[in-house]
Amino acid sequence: MPVSVPVSLDLASLRAAYAEGFDPRDLIAAVAARIAAHDDPALFLARPSAEALAARAASLAGLDAEARAALPLYGVPFVVKDNIDVAGLATTAACPAFARMPPASATVVARLEAAGAIVVGKANLDQFATGLVGVRSPYGTPRNAFDARLIPGGSSSGSATSVAAGLAAFSLGTDTAGSGRVPAGLGNLVGLKPTLGLISTSGVVPACRTLDCVSIFALTTDDAFAVLEVAAGWDATDAFSRRIPLGRVGPRPAVVRVGVPQPRDRRFFGDVAGAAAFTDALDGLAAQGFTLTEIDFEPLFAVARMLYEGPWVAERMAAIEDFLTAQPEALHPVTRTIIEGARGRTAVEAFRATYRLAEAARAAEGLWRDVDILVVPTVPRAWTVDEVEADPITTNSALGTYTNFVNLLGLSALAVPVAIRADGVPAGITLIGPGGGDAALAGLGRSIEAAFAPPLGATGVARPPLVPVVAAPQGDEIGLVVVGGHLSGMALNHELTALGARYLRAVTTAPVYRLHALAGGPPFRPGMVRVAQGGAAIAAEVWALSPAAFGRFVAGIPAPLGIGTVELADGARVKGFLCEAAGLDGAEDITASGGWRAHMAARR
Repeated sequence: MPVSVPVSLDLASLRAAYAEGFDPRDLIAAVAARIAAHDDPALFLARPSAEALAARAASLAGLDAEARAALPLYGVPFVVKDNIDVAGLATTAACPAFARMPPASATVVARLEAAGAIVVGKANLDQFATGLVGVRSPYGTPRNAFDARLIPGGSSSGSATSVAAGLAAFSLGTDTAGSGRVPAGLGNLVGLKPTLGLISTSGVVPACRTLDCVSIFALTTDDAFAVLEVAAGWDATDAFSRRIPLGRVGPRPAVVRVGVPQPRDRRFFGDVAGAAAFTDALDGLAAQGFTLTEIDFEPLFAVARMLYEGPWVAERMAAIEDFLTAQPEALHPVTRTIIEGARGRTAVEAFRATYRLAEAARAAEGLWRDVDILVVPTVPRAWTVDEVEADPITTNSALGTYTNFVNLLGLSALAVPVAIRADGVPAGITLIGPGGGDAALAGLGRSIEAAFAPPLGATGVARPPLVPVVAAPQGDEIGLVVVGGHLSGMALNHELTALGARYLRAVTTAPVYRLHALAGGPPFRPGMVRVAQGGAAIAAEVWALSPAAFGRFVAGIPAPLGIGTVELADGARVKGFLCEAAGLDGAEDITASGGWRAHMAARR
């Protein structure tokens, strides 16, 4: 009996269909039919020919079972923003006069295709990726999948809309100021904005090269992270590529401290329903066990203002200066106005701004001593197309309220859908964490979206049940027992998550240890020592790291602490923190507290 086309193109549904014998040739035919029925001439700027798609699908269908199993994205249709090169399709960056035929696909596209994914189209965007609104294209405005009166969000407008409308399983966007998050918020999607340098930008038309990253739109966090696992990695052809350990997704940590804007910093520009939706989302997080702390966002807003009010706009000029000089009339009027604002900027201004940003970034590092992540509204207000056309600059700036500072500070971010408002507009939140914490954000995002359980994009399909992650080291991961400041919700935990470490489980040690508060500080540190008699069980957690991350972490541990083998209550023996006996001079025995978290709570 033939297997029917999945209603939803989420990866779980596609994998289940393929496991039952579904043919990728049938999927490609179904996607083509859906695109035709969607009837939005402003959505795609280029598509592979029917013959090319059929050949690609046929090549996958001809693989044996073993070869299929080796492809993590076997037969998965995806869309590419048209400032990212795809071999055989022109790259326009939404500027017809700029169009060129690339000699090869961008590194990220090549990696995804090598994993079995199928490009089904190049999507419209705000010209030269300049804008958060999605209406700055001579090819027209892609239709918002929920309400044609609303903007789709930009600059990755077509990329997000294609997934929300059920035309692709995932899509690639780019994100410099929020273009991988704002369209996700307006499309009820997950928008994964990775740490800068994690995904290669080789083959991407630059906007601001020092801030650009390739982003991922998907129906679920699990889908987005599955794509990231394929897309991420060092690329010698990209001068801005970085060797960043990605890590794996783990269970939600026992304690998660969430920093949220204090009431005076919650800006919704008159959108009462949006403000109410964000309050509801925060109430939902509290009900899920997250610890919420209101913080002052003005320092972050000050950084955000630097992006367009400072010399970084000159990077946009640097990217297309020759083209702009030769054919200024080829640019969208608003895009041209923004980029030409760089004229007259000086190197002195650039250096002064760089110094201010470095100081702001150093100050922002202090956030992670008090909170594990930030949570903000993904979109402060859902403007209509008419409202944006009437005031293109002000509305665009407002859309970047909670996004502009993220890349400037080198942070990671994940937009997550939480609800569809009573007026039919999607509501979403964005999780923001330290750079390198992409896996940690994904672990939290999957938990949050499962609890709120909005439908998938604009398809109306219910969200699939959350698949539990394995709470044990996988592959070459090394388990690590932590007993002090590196516990979830404690001041040093970010040192683990920044290395891609993942939480596994809360544990207690075997009753053979004494715990001490070491002399000195801050930071205040515990020391756990194994004893022959009089020991007790100590509360702890097990985390997992890659061998490289484990080595980097251990190299930074100060005396008298070190890594030994810790015996757990269940008899397992795992590498973990222990203290030299000589380091207990002046220390306070706090074994009776049961653990460092309880001791610090009592101190407070």
